[in-house]
Amino acid sequence: MNRVKTLKKYSKGTKYKQRTILVWNEVASYYHKRWAKNEIGPFNVTKELIKNAKIKSGQKVLDLACGTGLVTKKILNKVGKNGEVYGIDSSIAALKIAKKWVGDKKNIHFVRGDAETIEFNTKFDTITCQFALFFFPNEQIVLKNMKKFLKKNGIIALSIHGKYNVPYFDSILNPIKKFIPDYLPQYPEMDRFGTKEIFKQTLSKAGFQKIVVRKMTFQYSPGDFSDYWGNYKRFLSKPLKEKFNSLSNFQKKNLREMVLDNTKQYTRKNGKILFPWEVLVLTARNS
Repeated sequence: MNRVKTLKKYSKGTKYKQRTILVWNEVASYYHKRWAKNEIGPFNVTKELIKNAKIKSGQKVLDLACGTGLVTKKILNKVGKNGEVYGIDSSIAALKIAKKWVGDKKNIHFVRGDAETIEFNTKFDTITCQFALFFFPNEQIVLKNMKKFLKKNGIIALSIHGKYNVPYFDSILNPIKKFIPDYLPQYPEMDRFGTKEIFKQTLSKAGFQKIVVRKMTFQYSPGDFSDYWGNYKRFLSKPLKEKFNSLSNFQKKNLREMVLDNTKQYTRKNGKILFPWEVLVLTARNS
């Protein structure tokens, strides 16, 4: 049976959290098929995250905000049959995909839970969290929770999108926000940790030590402009689609032209767009 456990202290939380969960339940399948499963674009960083986490056979590892299980699956291969892995996420749709994709093994546990309120009666050798820290409205609560469940000298390994060199998002979102100022939730800012200095300071504030941040840049092609623009509109979550559709045809035409202008510097002679994608990978110790 494809059943997912729910932690007793799971909390639906704030309106922002509820909205985020609804969106991820809606887009999880697309996200998995187009991005995570194929490890394209920023998901090339997954191997580096696992490498820097220094996961060993027989260890107990927590993958926080595991999504559809990309990192979790690789962790399971590292710890082997004598290790144990927990994948925690708030999206039941993502967890069902993860459980089916990773497989029903005795040493992997997928659990629905809130990163701010999770409770365990065990400690972990390593905790990973890929492309999720910026979703948490109270990141210090989450980080201190992670620290609480990490063994002494255990490793935390995180990845986030960079602040200044992710034109895949900015090429569309910056023009849209000129037409629809409240298009995205005002809080929290998704790129607020996106420099090496701020990322390091955030972990230091939570009490972690021996912090190392690495900056990497990957390449991603969404196809030509028609592919990029068409797929963006096609796979919008319901709340964003409603706002987008509220624009007049004239506004939509102007918006499309602004987005097209933004992509020209990344468009090759064959018409294909090739975006750079900056990612930050951080490791730290619970000394």
